Amino acid sequence: MNSSEFTRNTIEAAVRLGLLLLLAAWCFQIITPFIVPVIWGVIIAVAIYPLFIKLKSAMGDRNKSAATVYTLIALAFLITPTIMISDSIIVSSEKIAEKYEAGELHIPPPSDSVNEWPLIGEEVYSVWSQSSENLEDTLKKYDSETKKIGKAFVSGAAGAAGIILQFVLSIIISGILVANAVGAYDITIKIFTRLTNEASGKIYADLSKATIRSVAQGVLGVAIIQAVLSALGMMVMDVPAWGLWTLAVLVVAIAQIPPIVILGFVSVYVFSVAETTPAVIFLIYCIIVSSSDGFLKPLFLGRGMSTPMLVILLGAIGGMMMSGIIGLFVGAIVLALGYELFMAWLDKTEVAS
Repeated sequence: MNSSEFTRNTIEAAVRLGLLLLLAAWCFQIITPFIVPVIWGVIIAVAIYPLFIKLKSAMGDRNKSAATVYTLIALAFLITPTIMISDSIIVSSEKIAEKYEAGELHIPPPSDSVNEWPLIGEEVYSVWSQSSENLEDTLKKYDSETKKIGKAFVSGAAGAAGIILQFVLSIIISGILVANAVGAYDITIKIFTRLTNEASGKIYADLSKATIRSVAQGVLGVAIIQAVLSALGMMVMDVPAWGLWTLAVLVVAIAQIPPIVILGFVSVYVFSVAETTPAVIFLIYCIIVSSSDGFLKPLFLGRGMSTPMLVILLGAIGGMMMSGIIGLFVGAIVLALGYELFMAWLDKTEVAS
């Protein structure tokens, strides 16, 4: 091959490669707004597929009809609690606003034990005492802080509405995926086969599937159970804005923080407004709910997997710290795959020696 032919081939290869990179970048830009909903759609579809199989069987193996029914049920499960929680927050806010305008809003004084809380006790006791004596003057005194809290609340509500719409789209995508599960599974195997080898493609595809289901059950599932139980307790005790507190419990439970961090503040309120006996019962109930993950998590997390539960849990927590809730699944999958690849490499090293 002479130099001119080499130059021509090099230029042609560079042009083709540049066009391919341009096409890939263009496709990525077009798909960017849908990446997160699609990922969530895949996660939901994989996690829910065993239940979908039972639904399809009950409907006489009618795939499209079962997918439609699943999508409607999933949307109902998403929208109904959202409406209930929103209604709780709106009703509580309206009651507080009405009492404040009528001059009937009174905050009970704090107990002496509040003053003994570590780090924040004295400041909380001082502000709480001022609010119980004269709420209007206290609000004026902390006017800038109150406005910041209001803006943060409005911003959070707008963000929550966007997340709900995103999940609506994700559920619709998951309905499409479960209806075409066989083809999607074959494509996943082909991808892993290209990345590894023919023998390992199915193994790693199944590992990813099992990891998603494990995290969905062991992390999200347990967090939802704790949030629902917390909501029931707060509804019984007629805690104002119980929906907002339930969301807070769900967030901290997903983050693997004990829900008593939130329920403890709620218990303080209950002690200040309720009789001692029901308040003590509520506190004991909150402690039980908060510690329930100690026996629920081993039942769900890592079940049916050869990968140790600790690897899955560390991957989920680390992934969430890096990428938010979606990182729960991505982090767990990546760490599980890395662990299995590392163990396979160790096994090959032992055989070679």
